[in-house]
Amino acid sequence: MRGVWAVERVRDAERRVFERTPEAALMRRAAFAVAVRSAELLAEQTGGTSGRRVALLVGAGNNGGDALWAGAFLRRRGVAVTAVLLAPDRVHAEGLAALLRAGGRRVVASGDSEAARDAVADADLVIDGIVGLSGRGPLRPDAEALVDAVTGLLVAVDLPSGVDPDTGAVAGPAVGADVTVTFGGRKPGHVLAEGAVLSGAVTVADIGLGEALGEPDIVLLDPADIGALWPVPGPEDDKYTQGVAGVAAGSATYPGAAVLAAGAAVLATSGMVRYAGPAADAVRTRWPEIVATGSIADAGRVQAWVVGPGLGTGAAGRDVLAHVLDQGVPVCADADAINLLASTPELWDVRDPETPLVLTPHDREFARLAGEVGTDRVAAARRAAERYNAVVLLKGHTTVVAAPDGRVLVNQARGAWPATAGSGDVLSGLIGALLAAGMDPWLAAGCAAGVHELAGDLAADGAPIGASALLRAVPDAVRRVRAAAAASA
Repeated sequence: MRGVWAVERVRDAERRVFERTPEAALMRRAAFAVAVRSAELLAEQTGGTSGRRVALLVGAGNNGGDALWAGAFLRRRGVAVTAVLLAPDRVHAEGLAALLRAGGRRVVASGDSEAARDAVADADLVIDGIVGLSGRGPLRPDAEALVDAVTGLLVAVDLPSGVDPDTGAVAGPAVGADVTVTFGGRKPGHVLAEGAVLSGAVTVADIGLGEALGEPDIVLLDPADIGALWPVPGPEDDKYTQGVAGVAAGSATYPGAAVLAAGAAVLATSGMVRYAGPAADAVRTRWPEIVATGSIADAGRVQAWVVGPGLGTGAAGRDVLAHVLDQGVPVCADADAINLLASTPELWDVRDPETPLVLTPHDREFARLAGEVGTDRVAAARRAAERYNAVVLLKGHTTVVAAPDGRVLVNQARGAWPATAGSGDVLSGLIGALLAAGMDPWLAAGCAAGVHELAGDLAADGAPIGASALLRAVPDAVRRVRAAAAASA
């Protein structure tokens, strides 16, 4: 697992480290990491750094100082470096002096400065040192114009300028980096909302914060983590010991939701799947291994339920949801089940509050259930998880999974291919199977989200897909994460 720390936590860690390490030394460590990564990127293009051109977009304060010191280190590798000063009256004096001593140039970005634009446009690589973690709001027009002039690679110092460091939200023009070099640990802005895309590939440089950071506020599951957690049969297992997942989904109008959710449960683990609902014939036709019945009362015993996809929000749907919530086994509630819980509060009284529940809303469903998401998706998911004593998986390009005890993990998407009708039905089936296998609900939701996103990427292979194609790719995705776990063991 990789950690993510809130900005204030990082600042606290830095203050403790400053007690034994001069701030200037810490800055040079950070800048050296930026220089090394930038030199690697330049070398990947042509095999060397000598004679290459780098421009520094330098704002006020320490972020600009990091960029200036990085430029000074790059000069030692034969790189031609020009600092474009956006706040010349508040420039980091020591960093600028170091760059000039090393033979770097400076130009002032003022209004329609042609020299500044030319320096940026002609650069093989541009380093964004406009604003740091203290910055809020979009780029100012002069900075935006210079960023628009970039034609080479763009490396952000700590966080792309214009991205909110604690939420990843963007309120206007912002830097879109190819690579971000951050210090000590990832910040929420690197993994949430638009920031997850604009940060590009994130490199974490160790500058000595170490144990001062403490436990992370958010965790990221790597493929190896997911593969190590994914349940597979052992020599003593049978179909019952691996978990029986129940699926209460679909209707005469939406039989496909049942086929997708139940199929995902089949492909996720090697246990058993029971289906109960009006789409029993369609489910049996597509998945003959599923024990399917038309009535929820005849479903038989299960270790977890998936309920909601295509269920409908009428009286029949309410009765099915009430029955499922009353069984005392873990439940993954999706789609219409969420809408029913939002519109019929008395349904919450059916559930024992200690029975594990995973809610999987998208933003509009979340708004019906717990109010508008807003820009802080982590805070919203935490709020709902605590309110309902449930794991909340808030869907989006970056999926946020919050547990009632405050734990949060996120799954960063490689692309947006799973944004297709029926994709959520597949996700709920995966979660239900993992719950039936006995996995911690928070991890079950996170692991399912990881495999779901990987399956979408594998199925798409660069072209749009439907949910059926994503479903077929689930076994390949599971193989990939298990192979990653084996390789890291």
